Amino acid sequence: MQFGIFSVGDVTPDPTTGRTPTERERIKAMVAIALKAEEVGLDVFATGEHHNPPFVPSSPTTMLGYIAAKTEKLTLSTSTTLITTNDPVKIAEDFAMLQHLADGRVDLMMGRGNTGPVYPWFGQDIREGINLAVEHYALLHRLWREDVVDWEGKFRTPLQGFTSTPRPLDGVAPFVWHGSIRSPEIAELAAYFGDGFFHNNIFWPADHTKQMVELYRTRFAHHGHGTPEQAIVGLGGQVFMRKNSQDAVREFRPYFDNAPVYGHGPSLEDFTDQTPLTVGSPRQVIEKTLSFRDYAGDYQRQLFLMDHAGLPLKTVLEQIDLLGEEVVPVLRKEFAIGRPTDVPEAPTHESLLASAQETSSEGVTTA
Repeated sequence: MQFGIFSVGDVTPDPTTGRTPTERERIKAMVAIALKAEEVGLDVFATGEHHNPPFVPSSPTTMLGYIAAKTEKLTLSTSTTLITTNDPVKIAEDFAMLQHLADGRVDLMMGRGNTGPVYPWFGQDIREGINLAVEHYALLHRLWREDVVDWEGKFRTPLQGFTSTPRPLDGVAPFVWHGSIRSPEIAELAAYFGDGFFHNNIFWPADHTKQMVELYRTRFAHHGHGTPEQAIVGLGGQVFMRKNSQDAVREFRPYFDNAPVYGHGPSLEDFTDQTPLTVGSPRQVIEKTLSFRDYAGDYQRQLFLMDHAGLPLKTVLEQIDLLGEEVVPVLRKEFAIGRPTDVPEAPTHESLLASAQETSSEGVTTA
């Protein structure tokens, strides 16, 4: 399995001090978090994409390209690439460029986004969100796999004899995850193309996540990509840790109570009881994360949200140290126990290239 960090890049006041970081400070903090993730042995750093305050990551490939130059092993991803409001031609070219610069250490997560006003800013209608996601991704899929594309659809101008540049590294497209919290149509889209499905797994109870993942697995098999157990699943998670669980609860409570998304709503205790949020000791984080397998099956990628709600950078880096030193080594060992041999590992550029070469050689042998 792969373990890592994902960030939404919010600029939020620290409720304990009242101080709000500048945009520059927040951007630099996200870079520091990515570098810390590699330092402690995590596998993935993923950034969101937003075009509205109070968020800063409007240009994911710019940030990931910078991080690529400062890392050696980290897989660079997105926690949302807005397939609805971005031009698929630009996505194809931007991420192929990033692939080359990062020597293949790139994948991305497609999402519709949950900020309604963004759609008209980019000339789209939120009421067409699902249709935009389906049409745009179908075009993107072709742009990475066909050297010359003729295409006509509803939401952008036609293409005639078009070649996106640069071509994907080694002729292998970046692996795509389709992220969704509540839309079965997106699970179906992921299953149809044989791509990965990532469930945010932060705000919703386990029974909802189970339904979404089971739908994707069933449809993955229906479309002939393998057994349901061989589908590629990723989950989010949200944690705050201290050595002593009481210290974790006491320190995190003001951040939770004032968080932009769930602040001034359910109590911390109710939220941790009803959702995957874990606030406590490293052992408690391990136990709850391992429980995800009970309803999602054996899966491939686990990402944690750790830098939201105004938490200062120093605290976030301490959290990542705990994650890398005390939590993830145990999770790697425990998740491997009883894992069927036919459950695939998380796709990487190397594994996708090897699969493509094997398929090519089989075709030559058959011919």
